[in-house]
Amino acid sequence: PRGGRVLSRAWVIALKDLRLSVGGQGLVQAVLLGLLLIFLFSLSRPAGEPVPPQSAAAIFWLASAFGLVLVVNDLFSLEEANGARLGLLSAPVPPQSVWLGKAVAGFCLLLLSQAVFLPASVVFLGQDLAGPGWVAPVTLLAADLGLVALGALLGALSQGQAARESLLSVILFPLLLPVLLGGIKLFAQAFAGQEPETAWLGILGAFDALFAGAGLILFPFVYTGEE
Repeated sequence: PRGGRVLSRAWVIALKDLRLSVGGQGLVQAVLLGLLLIFLFSLSRPAGEPVPPQSAAAIFWLASAFGLVLVVNDLFSLEEANGARLGLLSAPVPPQSVWLGKAVAGFCLLLLSQAVFLPASVVFLGQDLAGPGWVAPVTLLAADLGLVALGALLGALSQGQAARESLLSVILFPLLLPVLLGGIKLFAQAFAGQEPETAWLGILGAFDALFAGAGLILFPFVYTGEE
């Protein structure tokens, strides 16, 4: 069946990208940039005073968004660097498998980055995950799915010409506003020990479904350059 073929090829692409990316330039740059942002913002607070939960959550997700751009650019540059993109296009691999494989690899790399950002936010920004224990992991899962679904779709636009390298971040950030707002609100409530507003989880779920569908439909045209 075509669905099983798409999933099997996507898994192969994801494993290949993860082998090449773990410890690579994109992941290292994402982690270092995120840590730098968190540390610099921590210097703005008066000595001995914690950063407000809303601000701390915004800093965490800002670091995650910048990390996403670096990770996705690095994933798509793996084929561009050695001219393997044409080989991938001519292989018996559905384009949807490329999108799904890049999204899975990006999801894993983004989680690795956030595994560093979250403790750094707790330490440098004076936060504590005092809310219900399920809020942070569920929010990370829901928000990251939307981030990588959109990032993997638009990542193909940033490849092919050096002049287009900044295109991803220009297009990506405005579209990410709903998922970033949801992540910030829920993380702020987790940091503050408040009960979460579960309506934001519904917004995150709708965002994930929208751009997952858009990725499956539009990525073949974006990646192959067909009109």
